[in-house]
Amino acid sequence: MKEISLAEYKANPTEIREEREAELKPYGGLEKFEGQGTIYPVYDRPGIKWGMSVDLNSCNGCGACVVACNAENNVSVVGKPEVLRGHEMHWLRIDRYYSGDMENPNVVFQPLMCQHCDNAPCENVCPVAATNHSSEGLNQMTYNRCIGTRYCANNCPYKVRRFNWADYTGADSFPDNQEGIVNDVVLNMNDDLTRMVLNPDVTVRSRGVIEKCSFCAQRLQESKLNAKKESRPMVDSDLKVACQQSCPTNAINFGNANDKNSAISKVRVDNPNRQFYVLEQLHVLPNVTYLAKVRNQDEEKKEGAHA
Repeated sequence: MKEISLAEYKANPTEIREEREAELKPYGGLEKFEGQGTIYPVYDRPGIKWGMSVDLNSCNGCGACVVACNAENNVSVVGKPEVLRGHEMHWLRIDRYYSGDMENPNVVFQPLMCQHCDNAPCENVCPVAATNHSSEGLNQMTYNRCIGTRYCANNCPYKVRRFNWADYTGADSFPDNQEGIVNDVVLNMNDDLTRMVLNPDVTVRSRGVIEKCSFCAQRLQESKLNAKKESRPMVDSDLKVACQQSCPTNAINFGNANDKNSAISKVRVDNPNRQFYVLEQLHVLPNVTYLAKVRNQDEEKKEGAHA
């Protein structure tokens, strides 16, 4: 995560970019970084390349994106005991970073999902090619090929891949599953009424597979089909991914990075000095960019004194 004060930003607006340049100097700097040290050719691909941008200035850590992601993608709610065992299932998490005074620290919230890397370390280690890269820049998961080796999760530097440890949405998860009867209705996930909470457009994963953020692939496909029916090209206004749609501060932008008129392209062009990638020096070439947090500390001090 990168953070800068407003005074520092005014004095040197390119400080974040210079910091990135220094980090990547051993690899040829920002300009040559993509072409250095990769077995994949780097070129401008025609068509669609999905990308996301998250503005850390706007994010207030409310967690609406996490809830929306869970609801949209049938992500299991595993409960506190499973989370304590390291079995959490969220495809999207909110990381917190602290700075300043130990007694009253400043906090920065950073939503972290699958970064859909162009040079993804998870793809190279899967023995059954269950994780692959699409022609549209998506890091995909083929659930029915996955055999649960978890090599990909171990190789992911962002730790955003989740292993489905139990049959959370089936009838075999809990010994008393058949006993939860209300008004003669059996409450389990194999009951037609209970299963209505699930999104029918998204696969319900079984135990023993890896799952992760898919950039709401079902919404992308729906927008393509709608545009095709109307015999027109797809545009940004056709779709919003779940986390983007639910964000109350509009901190998340998503779209086709190959389209110069798309919202994601405009955000990246308009904010070259605040833009950065998480763990960029690892050369995994993620497709999610972040805009650094600019903190107006002088204003905060004035408000504190006034209070």
